[in-house]
Amino acid sequence: MAPIRNILRSRGFALLLISIAVFAALMSFRTLGLLESLELAAYDGFIRLRPGSFDPETRIILITVSEQDIQKLGRWPLTDATLADALHILTRAGPRAIGLDIFRDISVPPGQEALDAVLTGDKRIVAVMKFGVDGVPPPAVLAGTEQIGFNDIILDSGGVVRRALLFLDDGKSVYYSFALRLALLYLQAQGITPQPDPVEPRFLRLGPTTIPPLGPDDGAYARADARGYQFLLDFRTDPTDFTRYSLTDLLSGKVNEKLFKDKVVLIGVSAQSVKDQFSTPRLLTFRGTAQTAGVVLHADAVSQILRYALGRDRPVKTPGKGVEASWIFLWSLAGGLIGLFARSPWRFSLLSLCGVLSAGGIAFVSFFQDWWIPAVPPVMVCLASASVTTAYVSSRERHERALLMQLFSKHVSKEVAETLWQQRDQFLDGGRPRSQKVTVTCLFSDLKGFTSLSEKMDPKELIEWLNTYMESMAQLVMAHSGIVDDYAGDGLKADFGIPIPRTKDEEVKQDAIRAVRCALAMERELGRLNALWQKDNFLPVGMRVGIFTGPAVVGLLGGSERMKYTTIGDTINTASRLESYDKDLARDAVCRILIGESTLRYVADHFITEKVGGASLKGKSEKVAVYRVLGSKQ
Repeated sequence: MAPIRNILRSRGFALLLISIAVFAALMSFRTLGLLESLELAAYDGFIRLRPGSFDPETRIILITVSEQDIQKLGRWPLTDATLADALHILTRAGPRAIGLDIFRDISVPPGQEALDAVLTGDKRIVAVMKFGVDGVPPPAVLAGTEQIGFNDIILDSGGVVRRALLFLDDGKSVYYSFALRLALLYLQAQGITPQPDPVEPRFLRLGPTTIPPLGPDDGAYARADARGYQFLLDFRTDPTDFTRYSLTDLLSGKVNEKLFKDKVVLIGVSAQSVKDQFSTPRLLTFRGTAQTAGVVLHADAVSQILRYALGRDRPVKTPGKGVEASWIFLWSLAGGLIGLFARSPWRFSLLSLCGVLSAGGIAFVSFFQDWWIPAVPPVMVCLASASVTTAYVSSRERHERALLMQLFSKHVSKEVAETLWQQRDQFLDGGRPRSQKVTVTCLFSDLKGFTSLSEKMDPKELIEWLNTYMESMAQLVMAHSGIVDDYAGDGLKADFGIPIPRTKDEEVKQDAIRAVRCALAMERELGRLNALWQKDNFLPVGMRVGIFTGPAVVGLLGGSERMKYTTIGDTINTASRLESYDKDLARDAVCRILIGESTLRYVADHFITEKVGGASLKGKSEKVAVYRVLGSKQ
C-alpha cells in the first residue's frame, strides 16, 4: 500500500490528473460547439496568412453586372433579350463552359423565345437553380437536363462562407452544383470525368485527386449541417486574379471575343443593390466585413475543383478525432509540465508564451501542408493546465512550507530552514518529510543538580528558569546548524546532519565538529547563566553532554494531529547512554562532554580529548570507547 500511497501523493500523478481533467473539460466544451467560433476565427486567420496560388487563374473570366451596368441598361432585372444577346456573343467566342448565375425561373420580356433558343441550342451553357422546397427552379426549357446546377451557398455562424457543395439530393434525385457543372464541362477536353475513389467508392475522384466530403464534426465544426457533398473552400485565388468585364462592355463589343476561347465564363451580379454579397475569411477586416459577390464565390469553387482535377493542389484534410484528441491532450500535459517546473512568474510567462506560439505555429505550418489541425484547443488546454497546475503547486508548496515551518522553524536557523525549502524536492515525499537513512551526530544534554533546584522553586518560577536555560541552549544548537529534536524535562536532544542527508565524508566530519563546538559553547553559556542565577540566589547547576556519530533513521513519528520529526537507531541510543555514563565524572565540572570513538575520528585534530576508557553501556553488548572533550585546540 505504501508505494501506491506514494504514487497518489506524487506531483507527477497530480499533474496527470490535472491534465486529464482540463482536457476532458475542454473536449466537452468542444463537443458542445462552444469553441467553434474561436476555432473558425483561427481558421480564417490561417486563410489570410497563407499565400495564394502561385499560378494566376487564367481559365476563368467573369462578366459582371455592376450598378453602372444597371443604370446604363435602365432596368433590373435584366430582360431575356439582354441575356440572350450576351450568351449569343459568348457562345460564338468558343469557351468551354458558360455559367449564368442569374435566376430565370420567370420570363422577363421581351426576348423569351430568343433566350430559350440560345439556352437549348448550346450544351455548354449552365443555368442556376436554388435547391429545396423554397428554392428557385431553373429555366423551364432546361428542366431535367444536365445544363442546370444549384447555386446554394452555405453560411456558417456569423454569416461567413467557408464551405461549398458538389452534390445535393432530395432522396429521389442527385443534383450537381453550379461550380461542379462548369468544371466538368472544362475538364472534358482533358478527358477527365467524375470517378469513384478506388478505396472509398463513395468519395468523388477527379483526375489524380480524391475530394473527401466534409463531416459534421471535421475540423472545428461541432455537429454542423453536413448534408450533401461538402468541401472546404481554400480561397487560394484572390478575387482580383479573375479577369473581369462588365456586361455593357460585352454587349457593346468593347471586349475582344478571342479572350473567351477555351475558358470558363460566368455571368453574375456584383451590384450591391441586388444583395448577392457574402462574407469570407479572406476579406474579414477589423473595421468590418468586406463582401464578396456570389458569382466570385462560384468562380472560386470552379478554380479549386480545376486545381484538384489537374493535380495542382490538394484538398484540406482533417485528422481523425482520435488523433485530434491525442494532439490536444499532449498540450494539456505540456501545460502541466510548465506549471510544475516554472516556479517564477517570468519563467511561467515565457514558457506559456512559447507553448502558445509552438501550438499555433505547428498548426499553421500544418495548414501550409493542407492539414487543418486544432490550434485553439491546444493553446487553451496548455494555458489552463499550466494555470491550474501552478495553482496546485503553489497551494501544495504553501502547505509544505507550513509543515516545514511547523516542524523546524523553532528548531533550526534561518539558513538551514531556507536550505530545507530550496532542497525540498530531495527532502519531501508526497508533501511529508521522507524517512531515510542518514549519518548523524547526535547530542544529548542533561542538567545535574536540577532536582535539588526544582524542589526549592515554585512552579511558575521553575518554568521561567527552565525556559531561559532551554532558549539559550536551543539558540546555540541552531547557531551551529543543528536541529533541536526534543525536550525532555531538563534534557535536550539535538541532531547534526539532518534533514538534508550527507553524501560525503567531509560533510559528516563538519557535522561532528559543529556538534562538539556546540557543546563547548553550551558549557560557556551555562557558566554565564550560573553567574546570573547566583545573583538571584539560585544554586548553580552543571551539565552532562553525550555525543555520538553514526547511522540513524530520520522521519516523522506520530499521527496526523501530532507529528514529530526525529531520529532513531543505535547511534541515538549510544549518544543517550554517553550522556548518562558515569555521572561521577561530572561531579566537579560545570560541563562534562563525552564522545564516542566514531566521533573522535572526525574531531581529533580540532579538540583536546582524553580517553575515559572502554565502557559497557546499558543496552549494548560490545564496549564503546569513551573520550572526554577538554577544550578546543584552536
